[in-house]
Amino acid sequence: MNWHKGFRTEPPKYRPVGVVDIGSNSVRLVVYDGLRRSPSPIFNEKILCGLGRGVATKGKLDEINMTRAVAALRRFRALARQIGAKQVFALATAAAREASNGEEFIESAEKALGAHIEVLTGKEEARFAALGVLAGIPDADGIAGDLGGGSLELIDIKDGKVRSGVTLPLGPIRLMDMSEGDIDKARIIVDEYFSRTPILKDLNRRTFYAVGGTWRNLAKLHMAQTRYPLHVLHCYRLERQQAGALAGLVAGLSSNSLKEIREVSKSRSDTMPFGALVLERLLSHSKPDHVEVSVYGVREGLLYSKLRRRSRQTDALLASCWDFARRYARSPEHELELCDWTDQLFASGKLKETAEQKRLRYAACLLADIGWKAHPDYRAERSLGMISQAAFVGINHPGRVFLALTVFYRYDGERDDDDLARMLDDEAHQRAHLLSSIFRLAYILSAAMPGMLPKIKLKVEGKSLVLGLPKKLADLAGERVDKRLSAVAAEIGRTGKVVIG
Repeated sequence: MNWHKGFRTEPPKYRPVGVVDIGSNSVRLVVYDGLRRSPSPIFNEKILCGLGRGVATKGKLDEINMTRAVAALRRFRALARQIGAKQVFALATAAAREASNGEEFIESAEKALGAHIEVLTGKEEARFAALGVLAGIPDADGIAGDLGGGSLELIDIKDGKVRSGVTLPLGPIRLMDMSEGDIDKARIIVDEYFSRTPILKDLNRRTFYAVGGTWRNLAKLHMAQTRYPLHVLHCYRLERQQAGALAGLVAGLSSNSLKEIREVSKSRSDTMPFGALVLERLLSHSKPDHVEVSVYGVREGLLYSKLRRRSRQTDALLASCWDFARRYARSPEHELELCDWTDQLFASGKLKETAEQKRLRYAACLLADIGWKAHPDYRAERSLGMISQAAFVGINHPGRVFLALTVFYRYDGERDDDDLARMLDDEAHQRAHLLSSIFRLAYILSAAMPGMLPKIKLKVEGKSLVLGLPKKLADLAGERVDKRLSAVAAEIGRTGKVVIG
């Protein structure tokens, strides 16, 4: 095995990097824990400056809004310095690039921020949005739609590559200006643009990847309506009919009505009906199978583009799980050995698994010991919460639940009737129990320390599951090992057998 060759076992170094995003609605600073394959936000603040308001009708940025934005950037500069972010990347989108006084604003903004601000073209904005989706959903196949305050970027993505794309002036703030706040007029405008947007035809029977705060709020609302048990927006998936019905409903609500809904951000109550309208009309002009939320967008796409090619090709999920192991496991080296040790059962062809099942097995191995510092009575619950709620990308919701329950069961947890368990099919649930039983056997043999598992064999021979211990380790055998081995064997319909020598 060499898939983990070059993995560093020391805890990840703290090298924060900041991204400032100057949009048509908000100015935001996000500081990540490093320029890595799967960066985690450690600070996130936005100021709603409304830079794009009036640009569509007046052609320029409002002086008051520019002043607010510059003040926010000054604050962001101080915050980035306080956090220790030595690198701060800054970008500006539709409002700054289209306003007649955009250059004047950028000049003031750069002085306030103390960093260069890249004013993205529509094509560049679309590319970074698509890269963000691919960074978070590597196997994405469909159209990514990034809805900002001033524009909508639509980009075709497939096989890990960014293909054709288009930028449309249909951001909620711009749409409110163009329609004078009339939702019926806005519908006519949206339909006119979509009727001459060929890329929508390429959505047929594929997935629409929704990027942007407005659409994330729609997803949160749907989660609340359906009492969805996993409150993670990334990779949250709706069928086209579900998404269209919800978007149509919200498009017909007033700002005051939306303010009364807890799941809807108060700051988006005036723009959300227009953003929902865009989604509803998009789904009317196309036939995707699903709408899937991506929490990764332009900012993450920018960071992804800064990585070396080798880092970009790293599996995002395994990179995140390895970071967890390096931070929380007793011995990260042991978790890598656990990956290799379990290969004995699966790689031999005795127990079959798909490529995706193998990937999830490795991820589960890396996470198997992250709860060890908790009180023994709470290790199962702590691990369940940490994994199900972690900022992992590169994994769908059933996969996330599979990992969480596998480690939950590894700590003797029993929760077969839980809402999360019901998200898995029978095969995945049985596999979670099997892996957890293998982990429990491994840990009483190795005491979570490296160097032991590579000396121990575990293989299927006919109707037996054979545990092979070298003579030097014969003293490890005993009732406890027999019990754990029998539990694994029962999961695969075999009988456990210990062989010394």
